Amino acid sequence: MDYSGVFPFLKAEEIEASEEEVRRVLETLQQGDGAGGEYTGWLRYPESIPEGELRKMETLAEEVRAEADAFVVIGIGGSYLGARAVIEGLSHSFPSLLSPSRSQSPLVFFAGQNLSGSYLEELLEVLEDRSVYVNMISKSGTTTEPGLAFRVLRRHLIERYGQKGASRRIISTTDSAKGALRKVTDEEGYRSFVIPDDIGGRFSVLTPVGLFPIAVAGIRIDTLVEGAASMIEPCSMPGLFQNPAALYAATRNLLLEKGYSTEVLVSYDPKLQYFAEWWKQLYGESEGKDGKGIFPASVLFTSDLHSMGQWIQEGRRTIFETVIHIDQEDSTLQVPVDASGLEDGLGYLEGRTWPEIQDKAYEGTKLAHHQGNVPVLVLEAPTRDAFTLGQMIQFFETACGISGYLLGVNPFNQPGVEAYKQNMFALLGKPGFEEKAAELEASSRGSSEEKLV
Repeated sequence: MDYSGVFPFLKAEEIEASEEEVRRVLETLQQGDGAGGEYTGWLRYPESIPEGELRKMETLAEEVRAEADAFVVIGIGGSYLGARAVIEGLSHSFPSLLSPSRSQSPLVFFAGQNLSGSYLEELLEVLEDRSVYVNMISKSGTTTEPGLAFRVLRRHLIERYGQKGASRRIISTTDSAKGALRKVTDEEGYRSFVIPDDIGGRFSVLTPVGLFPIAVAGIRIDTLVEGAASMIEPCSMPGLFQNPAALYAATRNLLLEKGYSTEVLVSYDPKLQYFAEWWKQLYGESEGKDGKGIFPASVLFTSDLHSMGQWIQEGRRTIFETVIHIDQEDSTLQVPVDASGLEDGLGYLEGRTWPEIQDKAYEGTKLAHHQGNVPVLVLEAPTRDAFTLGQMIQFFETACGISGYLLGVNPFNQPGVEAYKQNMFALLGKPGFEEKAAELEASSRGSSEEKLV
């Protein structure tokens, strides 16, 4: 991690002065005796995941890859974002357009992450002539969005393959002993994986929640886990300047104290777009409570330099950037020599590679934003592969736990998520929410006195 871009907005002595507090909260996180400490099983999970569990996932993934043209992952929030981040980060940009001879995996689709009926209808159209497997991911099985999607897709499978055939094509990832999904799994004989009790959804990408879909996509999950495991020791070091996760957590909280209340995660690689979405949930849901928290945002450069670039350069100075910089972009494409006399002003770039051009754009942008009074942190990654993505996941998760405790919140709960659910249940007439429905109706009558024009 290169944190030189936080100066002069922070002073070196300010970072050094935070070391003792950072050490204290790191110990709290590691010992599991802080708020939400019962959900810190992810801290060392990559080095303790049973070998048999990995083999089970890989074996079932091979079956799906051999028999399916389409694999649908049903889940919302942490039950799908991590898997999608890794799959899109390491897969071909246009998988549906590859010729069958080049396509090594079924197409992976996602459902249950929204309440759009047209999305589901269009997904069913796509699945109509394809061999389909489904992975339903839910701790309880009663979350509205994935639960409704599962009803639709389960019916689709039963109509096409019969009850027994559908049961063979449905794999669940759920609680080991309780919940609606566990019950139907046992009754219907679905094959299943278990969500560890001590790992919450947004920290679950390196459990079967994320690993099984990632394996179906043809990605080496053992390499992903190895990368994550390699970061456990560095992110456990007690010294602030030896522990990259602790240094990142401390620096972002010190910037918050200076009024930098929005963190913008920057990538120059379109394949990391969903990694940014995963990161936003991780930090937004972990820190945004009790009136506190840094607002997590993301941009994709250079695309967003032509839309958000002006605001970042000269807007309100309440933002800082964390840039994911890939040192070795895996393209050898060169700017062709044009002999036709095309006057596009780009002749000076002839023969240069796209990674070289992109790297100069990165350097120029970083300098411009820093000169525009934006603090800039840079996370250097050698390449974008399974090992490195595993490292990045473990790094960001550990830093999130440290940062939440530095902020003074429980980074492992999400009480605010229930607010919209309570209102939605009442408005939909769910049994047991009659009193809430009456409250909402009374509130609606009161507000209707003020007419909107």
